[in-house]
Amino acid sequence: MLKFDLHKTEGHARRGTLTLNHGVVETPVFMPVGTYGTVKGVMPGSLREMGAQIILGNTFHLWMRPGLDVLQKFGGLHRFEQWHAPILTDSGGFQVWSLGGADGKGRKITEQGVHFASPVNGDKLFLTPEVSMQIQTVLNSDIVMQFDECTPYQTNGVLTSEDQARQSMELSLRWAARSRDEFARLGNPNALFGIVQGGMYTGLREESLQQLVALDLPGYAIGGVSVGEPKDEMLAIMAHTPHRLPAHKPRYLMGVGTPEDLVEGVACGVDMFDCVMPTRNARNGHLFTRFGDLKIRNARHKDDEGPIDMSCACQACAGGFSRAYLHHLERCGEMLAPMLASIHNLHYYVNLMREVREALEAGRFEAFRQQFKADRARGV
Repeated sequence: MLKFDLHKTEGHARRGTLTLNHGVVETPVFMPVGTYGTVKGVMPGSLREMGAQIILGNTFHLWMRPGLDVLQKFGGLHRFEQWHAPILTDSGGFQVWSLGGADGKGRKITEQGVHFASPVNGDKLFLTPEVSMQIQTVLNSDIVMQFDECTPYQTNGVLTSEDQARQSMELSLRWAARSRDEFARLGNPNALFGIVQGGMYTGLREESLQQLVALDLPGYAIGGVSVGEPKDEMLAIMAHTPHRLPAHKPRYLMGVGTPEDLVEGVACGVDMFDCVMPTRNARNGHLFTRFGDLKIRNARHKDDEGPIDMSCACQACAGGFSRAYLHHLERCGEMLAPMLASIHNLHYYVNLMREVREALEAGRFEAFRQQFKADRARGV
């Protein structure tokens, strides 16, 4: 089940409500990434407390471990990981692309699917649109992604040509139709999203979009960005594609990005975002704040009694933990350091989207966008 209600617009920016089998999601929304069935270092209760509405799981990695027999016994991901709100699962296409190596020799793509070796034990595996739909049906994710080929920006330092991007895009379209057919055959009660591909070529993006829309899927994503391309090329695709998707269906920009990317994405018509950046950066002592980013490992934080961000209400900042304390934990290699940093960064992203929604409801999104840029540029 999926129902999308659009409440307000300002330019291309949209405020909506997405109703799924495991709950309601207010959009625009940021979705924390829980690849292996957990958002790294963060308890489900902390995610709920900070206002996270929907999280991600990864089809490929969960297929590898713990395996479908275990997940079937639990009735899917929700009970297994004790997250009873909505979940979106990626199809595995990106992981097959990334695990294949820069030269692609770790995988063999055919019309039927992708042959590759398991990164866990080396077993020979074959992932197809049908298998991806079968796995995601076992996972019982509220939003299922079609199996696609993630078009690389370059291979061995050589840019992907328009002809190569076309072949990849057209393969993904054929796989989208197969994903839809298998999803229907399985009687999956959740929602299937298509993925617009086409590399950095806007003409191909337009073709992909039109043919996916003809499949009349419940929602659509923009894939094939954040795959090594320069930022200006990613922004060009972000400006081109989202607002051309059907207005009455949710739009998801996959794997993006910085706080600035999220706000610009909303301005371009995106409803849903995910990115590993909040937790990955947290594990490296890189923290996001309203007034720019800070690196907690820097010596200047050694005796700083202030919180990470004076305006933040997360468990780290409102809990009284100082920059000096986090600096100390980092220097000692204590596991609490990335835990607190992850809670802070995720809270920052989730709260940023809450502020965006409030600005859209009040009809002042553009003013919010300009203030956000000014605050971030000010620096900590």
